[in-house]
Amino acid sequence: MEPFYIHPDITQAETLPASFYRSQDVFDAIKERVFETTWQWIGDANSCIPLTESVFPFVLLDNYLTEPMMVVRDKENKITCLSNVCTHRGNIVAHHPGKIKNFTCMYHGRRFDLQGTFKSMPEFEEAKDFPRPCDSLHKFELREWGSHLFVGLKPVFDFSEVINVMKERVGFLPLNEFKLDTSLNKDYIINCHWALYCDNYLEGFHIPFVHADLNDALDYGQYKTEIYEHVNLQIGYTDGGDEVFELPEGHPDQGKHVAAYYYWVFPNMMFNFYPWGLSINIVKPFSLNKTKVSFITYVYDETKLHTGAGALLDKVEREDEFVVEGVHKGLQSKFYKAGRFSPTREKGVHHFHSLLAKYLNS
Repeated sequence: MEPFYIHPDITQAETLPASFYRSQDVFDAIKERVFETTWQWIGDANSCIPLTESVFPFVLLDNYLTEPMMVVRDKENKITCLSNVCTHRGNIVAHHPGKIKNFTCMYHGRRFDLQGTFKSMPEFEEAKDFPRPCDSLHKFELREWGSHLFVGLKPVFDFSEVINVMKERVGFLPLNEFKLDTSLNKDYIINCHWALYCDNYLEGFHIPFVHADLNDALDYGQYKTEIYEHVNLQIGYTDGGDEVFELPEGHPDQGKHVAAYYYWVFPNMMFNFYPWGLSINIVKPFSLNKTKVSFITYVYDETKLHTGAGALLDKVEREDEFVVEGVHKGLQSKFYKAGRFSPTREKGVHHFHSLLAKYLNS
């Protein structure tokens, strides 16, 4: 695989080439070099493990990483993320969420405590050099923000840096009071490369051309993008006619009419804060030509639902799908090589492409 290069100066840079989106070798390399070395949102503890001594098994990015894992809350309220694969013969350990005192593999009876530590195993009295540290369940790095949980397989940076960036603007919001509303959750299957969906999300440039309703709710002239190391922020301002945040004293945007904070976290997570609550979007690669995007909804103020920039999310999503599927088809052309970035409007896309090139070249 040839190295990718994105010029650090956006005024001179070209986008990733069309070959990036067409290559199966690149798609496979992204799994190892990008997704295995970064972080993923896995849910909120209040919903998946609300009680002590409980477990929630899941598969991380099924159809791509496909890593069997489980998040556990022990009797001391400590939350841990463990491999859900028995260290004896590789059987799945926990099949269902719920209360649990310890783990016993149903295949041959190997037992672990809720921290994943090996406890006992029948018929191994004669085994030499046993148990070893590797006979305990693998423990993954876990970070918490409010009740939200993030895990990394082999992360190369600390997710706390991302949390601290988000806290600067939305730390005043009582995240633990946001309630998951599964009736508003939705999955979308999109016929495009996963990175194209992120490309589209990362710029407000297309809003006046693609999203008439959203454009009416936002002041496009004030639309702003801020870049950090592994996260960037788009701020949607309004003229004050729509729902806006009530910002506390000393807030960086105090005195401004903020309708939305759009946080993108490398490589595939979006945290969209509106006055009514939070819409989390997780972009899940399936193949070169297919992506699933999961919308997860947390409501804080029901009276503000379906208003302002946070209204008509399904309509906005459908409009985005039409565009990114069109781009995906266009990138199959033998006559398109790469494009240029708008220095004023595509800072987020330039940031994303720079990170992808950096990780793939590492």
